[in-house]
Amino acid sequence: MMQSQIWHRHYDSDVSTSLDYPRYPLDYFLRETAQNFPANQTALIFGGMVPVLGELHQVITFRKLNTLVDRFAAALQQLGLQKGDRVAIYLPNCPQFIIAYYGTLRAGGIVVPTNPLYVAREIKHQLVDSRAKYAVVVSMLYPQVKSIQTETALQRVIVTNIKEYFPPLLQKLFTLTREKSDGHRIDITKDPQTRWFQDILATAPDRPEPVDIAVEEIAVLMYTGGTTGVPKGAQLTHANLIANATQSTSWLLGHEPSKGEEVMLTALPLSHAYAMTVCMNVSIFNGFSQILIPNARDLNHVLNAINLHRPTLVPGVPALYTAINNHPDVKAGKYDLKSIKACLSGAAGLPVEVQQQFQRITGGKLVEGYGLSEASPVALANPLNSGGRIGTIGIPIPDTEVKIVGDEIKGDPLGPNQPGILCIRGPQVMKGYWDMPTETANALRQHQDGKVWLHTGDIAEMSEDGYFRIVDRQKDMILAAGGFNVYPRDIEERLYEHPKVLEAAAIGVPVGGDNQRAKVFVVLKPGETATAEELIEWCREGLARYKVPKYVEFRDELPKTLVGKILRRELVEEEASKAIRFST
Repeated sequence: MMQSQIWHRHYDSDVSTSLDYPRYPLDYFLRETAQNFPANQTALIFGGMVPVLGELHQVITFRKLNTLVDRFAAALQQLGLQKGDRVAIYLPNCPQFIIAYYGTLRAGGIVVPTNPLYVAREIKHQLVDSRAKYAVVVSMLYPQVKSIQTETALQRVIVTNIKEYFPPLLQKLFTLTREKSDGHRIDITKDPQTRWFQDILATAPDRPEPVDIAVEEIAVLMYTGGTTGVPKGAQLTHANLIANATQSTSWLLGHEPSKGEEVMLTALPLSHAYAMTVCMNVSIFNGFSQILIPNARDLNHVLNAINLHRPTLVPGVPALYTAINNHPDVKAGKYDLKSIKACLSGAAGLPVEVQQQFQRITGGKLVEGYGLSEASPVALANPLNSGGRIGTIGIPIPDTEVKIVGDEIKGDPLGPNQPGILCIRGPQVMKGYWDMPTETANALRQHQDGKVWLHTGDIAEMSEDGYFRIVDRQKDMILAAGGFNVYPRDIEERLYEHPKVLEAAAIGVPVGGDNQRAKVFVVLKPGETATAEELIEWCREGLARYKVPKYVEFRDELPKTLVGKILRRELVEEEASKAIRFST
């Protein structure tokens, strides 16, 4: 039983401070949902927009989904997968992602979600570090995997086409338009280690061999920059993910969630911990229908899907809610958004005006929360019924303890309104980082109270009555539009690969903003010349789009400490000072 805490007084009346967590592997819940709900219960809604015709979509029931997961798990075992083998999933939001995710777990494997925006050099780190033997990749991204496959431990690559679960007419239109114009058709006949997704399903047994899986075992390696910017695999166990899905369900829907009655809009990328838990796992656990959106930047698709399929739950990031608020067709009343009743915003601070305007438009509740990959990810949130307290990240969710410390060694909690390091403990906190004992020891620390706490690296403070507020994000992280976290080191390493670059440093502008773009400060090697456009193009070829810098400033030297460490903070302060001068 959770010890009484000051923040518990703010809980919605139908949310318990402590919960019971099932002791089954994660894939069990899909099988249970498929068995306990009617045969026609919708699990997935997937399609796309077609000019004149509007949205065309396909429906997959829970029973069909469970059958596909069984076959995929059996197919992996047929290909040689052993318990504990890692399977990278390099897909946008589509049914194949969910089939591969739950199929990997059912076969005894470990899932390695990979951002579909990553380019070859970025996914290579995850594949090498995780030592993944299998990868599931959408056809348009297959060339990137193939280009680095020999430098990894990959033994099998499974390729799927985004259209495979489109309705028949949309499949034909996609083949005639996108594949021909974009060159999405690929030939894998010369690579015996590569198979088509549908081919392995067709030749697999109906069910996999059963695998004994304990809930304390690793289910997912969720790669994150953590508190230092070095990509690390957060080891999330079955128990971690079950706990966070259970906590999130309780927070959103109370003691007795309306099983099978909600509709979830899954527009956030499933490769991110937020969507993995709050969208996918919560839906699977509770029999909710999911509307899968492959590209949340296609706002017309998002709005048409809301208008047509009537989602009740819409997890998102501030940029999504801002875009919806300001869409001209929303302002003109073209779309009916009144089905929305609960939204949890994460990844960046939620502006007050965005929150209030979205609630006026939809009539639903939109509140801000806080999480990180190391916590599966949800740790704090504002109560939904009361709306919580605007400008805060809310209060700890059930069975979660949070404290603010000044001394990271002793871990003694600071008093109210005193900024310090935000520390978390609870059943959703990771096991540690994959193959990184030093980083694990830095993140998971035993304090003088004898408990092990996750040190987030974020600076926060607690009010006298238990609400938490972020004072400063992880000190160097760039908060890019769309809710993506960009670590300066990723950009800097790419620039250091340029033959003309001597030194580089990256920061986010505007300083202190939530929707930032990267600005880089560059010192060229003696005698070299380069243009900003040249360096931006270099980054574009080696980084995901949201990491590519927008601004380049050339300098003769960069500020450094006595030992030669570049002082990025000085650059941030200079940029902030410029902004103040310009604004006055």
